[in-house]
Amino acid sequence: MNRRVLAMVLAGGKGTRLHPLTQDRAKPAVPFGGKYRIVDFVLSNLVNSGVYSTYVLTQFKSQSLLQHLRDTWQFGSLLPYQFIVPVPAQMRTPGETWYQGTADAIFQNIDLIQRAQPDLVLVFSADHIYRMNVREMIEYHNEKEADITVAAFPLPREQASEFGVVETDVSRRIVGFHEKDPAAPTIPGRPDLIFASMGNYVFSTDVLLEELYADAENDDSSHDFGKDILPGIIQRADVYAYDFRENRIPGDPPEVAPYWRDVGTVDAFYEANLDLRAVTPALNLYNPQWPLGPTREMHPPAKFVFDLEGRRGHAIDSIVSSGCIVSGGMVKDSVLGRGVRVHSGAIVEGSVIFDNCDIGRNARVRNAILDKNAIVPEGEDIGFDLEKDRKRHFVSEGGVVVVEGDRSAVEVTVLDLTPSVERRRRKTDPSP
Repeated sequence: MNRRVLAMVLAGGKGTRLHPLTQDRAKPAVPFGGKYRIVDFVLSNLVNSGVYSTYVLTQFKSQSLLQHLRDTWQFGSLLPYQFIVPVPAQMRTPGETWYQGTADAIFQNIDLIQRAQPDLVLVFSADHIYRMNVREMIEYHNEKEADITVAAFPLPREQASEFGVVETDVSRRIVGFHEKDPAAPTIPGRPDLIFASMGNYVFSTDVLLEELYADAENDDSSHDFGKDILPGIIQRADVYAYDFRENRIPGDPPEVAPYWRDVGTVDAFYEANLDLRAVTPALNLYNPQWPLGPTREMHPPAKFVFDLEGRRGHAIDSIVSSGCIVSGGMVKDSVLGRGVRVHSGAIVEGSVIFDNCDIGRNARVRNAILDKNAIVPEGEDIGFDLEKDRKRHFVSEGGVVVVEGDRSAVEVTVLDLTPSVERRRRKTDPSP
């Protein structure tokens, strides 16, 4: 069955629980895995699944996100249905407000849906780390002849208080929604598991438009899909849960289980990054049939220098991105972004290092996240004395130290006019 599909990606969240990493950027723009941004996962899933028409709805602190979309996700296609376009709040409500909720974000851009005239509208979140074959979810939606399909991930029932939970019958028809309720119903036949909503929805277009108009006129609504629209529609529409455990990625071995993480807190974000360094990671970034990107790689290869006792540049069980120089230092159980420098005698262990950080001679960094352009001075210790660290840095509940980067850093172009040759001098990456 051929269906016209339009995707609307919700990328406007504040990400307050991920502070200070979201102090100057939206959560979808936070770097992840050395060279990516969180938003790259949902966009890669859509493109790899053959969905080429996508609007990205932005809002809070969106400059870094807009710059990333411009630099890495412009198709340049001559075909009108192939695009990834960022869309700010259109102020189409009577009060001319910013997006008031997930449903209001779609309603403010309802003209884009009406002009495209799709059969199905995908409403996906840009906040999570996962790989998903969206085509399989669409096929399930068609098989069930559903009006709405909600992607759901089975989790231990002990985690019900942390997520929105969908209640289903044995056919997976949704019969209830429970928001962070520790007593939420479990999956039929699985008393140990609950269905957590992933925040990804497939809507039949006519149903979506009807519900958006009705919700916009309801002054008592918070204009949110999970809180308002979906709980109210389950009695009059066919709403089904799609079990994410059944999703398979082309090129992955059949025994590989689907991976999904809500990186809403610093600790969850830190742990998801370190998941990547495993010998066989649960999240595979190296499947050529399901690439993560695209990205325009402008950095040189990583380099490891010096082979002297006490001054050997090496990395163990780590991800080291392009442009890094490990110069006589040691990196272990860590993820390094692009352009990181680790100087002689320095030790980086169990840490997530964003782009263009500099770890000085004999410095030690442990159980930490270094934001872009952060500098660790020579001989400095991070992560060894948390009371000392709390006086200068943010420390999460799990003991992860977050070191802010140099927010004044800029990139300039210097012209040497004598030989009439433009020479570009890169100080640091300008984007937050």
